Amino acid sequence: MSHGAFSKRVCEDKRDFDEMKNAAVEFYRVSRVPQDMERALHQLFLHRPADLHGYLADYFANLAAPPRISRVTGRQVYDARGRLSVEAEVYCVVHNKDKSMSSAAVSSHLVPESQERTEHVMAAVLWINEPLNSMLKDRNPCDQLQIDDILSTFFKDRCLEEKEVRDRERPEVIPSSSPPQTKDKKIINKGKKSIVEKPFPAVEPQKPVLQGSLAVGSVSLAVAKTGAQIQGIHLYEYIAALRNQEPPAQFHIPVSLVTLLSCGKTSPGKLNLLEEVILIPKVGQQVKQIITMALEVQKEMMRIMKTLTNGGASEAFVCDSGALAVSHERAEQPLDLIAEACTNLGVPLGTQIHLALNCAAHELLDPSKGKYEVATGVLKSPDELVDLYQTLISKYPAVVALIDPFRQEDGDQWEKLSSMIGNSCSLLSDVSYKSQGPPLPGVRGHILKHINETTVSDLIHMTSEQQGSVLMGTTCSEPCSEDSLSDIAVGLGLHYVKLGGLSGAERMTKYNRLISIEEELAQQGILVFKEKHPPPLFPDNPHKHSGTEGARSGLEEHSSHLIQTDL
Repeated sequence: MSHGAFSKRVCEDKRDFDEMKNAAVEFYRVSRVPQDMERALHQLFLHRPADLHGYLADYFANLAAPPRISRVTGRQVYDARGRLSVEAEVYCVVHNKDKSMSSAAVSSHLVPESQERTEHVMAAVLWINEPLNSMLKDRNPCDQLQIDDILSTFFKDRCLEEKEVRDRERPEVIPSSSPPQTKDKKIINKGKKSIVEKPFPAVEPQKPVLQGSLAVGSVSLAVAKTGAQIQGIHLYEYIAALRNQEPPAQFHIPVSLVTLLSCGKTSPGKLNLLEEVILIPKVGQQVKQIITMALEVQKEMMRIMKTLTNGGASEAFVCDSGALAVSHERAEQPLDLIAEACTNLGVPLGTQIHLALNCAAHELLDPSKGKYEVATGVLKSPDELVDLYQTLISKYPAVVALIDPFRQEDGDQWEKLSSMIGNSCSLLSDVSYKSQGPPLPGVRGHILKHINETTVSDLIHMTSEQQGSVLMGTTCSEPCSEDSLSDIAVGLGLHYVKLGGLSGAERMTKYNRLISIEEELAQQGILVFKEKHPPPLFPDNPHKHSGTEGARSGLEEHSSHLIQTDL
């Protein structure tokens, strides 16, 4: 290379270097990097920490850009019952790296048939991996309300599309020229009297579960867990801050309602009526104490059943709810069994322990006969079922709540039963699977479940609307490792949480998480205990109801345990 060419090359390199240097200076000036470095070094000198580079790493981490959602993925997983379900996973760009933050799966209320369930799950995975992934990309994962609004709007749009498709496929109905037919009332002749029986209300069709709806609840929960992780707090703290607009100064642990027995349709024996017999412990006990007591009662019940030689109660197994499924023929038998076990242990019913009965009556209806099959071959009309409940509550005053004693359409019976026993026993309705209709007369509270398209914001809204009268349940159809329900219940400030029986990893994981939260809050000195039972399980002003003298005296003796506590 000639001298002239060499000199020209050196000049070009110098010019390129000067341009790069000037560009770097401008880049750092605009980005204010020198000022940040100066402040960082100043703080480093003042604090003089042992780990110099660790201190600088934390300092600059606080100056980093907030994480943004980079992608959301969905995949098929198996739930606690070995059925297909959906899990959503959220990825974020954190410090210029694509990082998996959290995953979640919510309970499903889908038909058990494998083929249709598979179609639901496949649709949910498709929703997550395609439209929802695009819609949530670059969103702030800590903006829960905005993301839940996007998810809910997306779901509503899909519902409208599905409705339009069904309307197009529905055959055209040619209007008839004849006047509409009315259903005749049935007249029953009894001697000289004629009784006009009211027509049996038709069963209202349930709102169909939209294929893919599992995606909405799963993504919402996964985003909430991601937001909590980014802020460096627990999920219950994150939800409490969303609900109260700021972190609360104190927390309380919801009273754990433990399922002791199941005598529903899937249990052995003829009795169908009692889907769940639920233990309500005395307020103020720690979760560990409640679990220990419930296990002792369960163990004593097993001992009693082994000693029975007749009565139809010798057969038992653990059902999907984690409770004992026992063989009984009459509703009194399981209650007598629990009462005997409690008496033997020195904790008689009505003092340390009360009961709630999940009747799940809508599953027992025979529409063709207009009656409920409370036991195999034993049918009861809605009015006869009112009498059965009244007798049961009179005989067992420790029962303070009935869940779904009738189907939703039997409004007259809800009201009638409430007027008879409402001063000593509350009626609760599980609204998780039912269409939103007018409020049922006599209902004091509702059971809600985090399922399908329910977002975290939906739960906050529903519990805020009905303060003190909301329970949380589980359908036992989420992965065994999912314990978020416990955090949700604490964060929402619920007074009660129903986690099922004391068997199975999917339930004990939640109980263990509740214990962990309780211990953590106690260590921080921000745990408070309720002194009295709040609504809806205990009436406002308890007093005597119609029934036997023994039931009356029992209720009077334990009336101090049946007082409402306001929030």
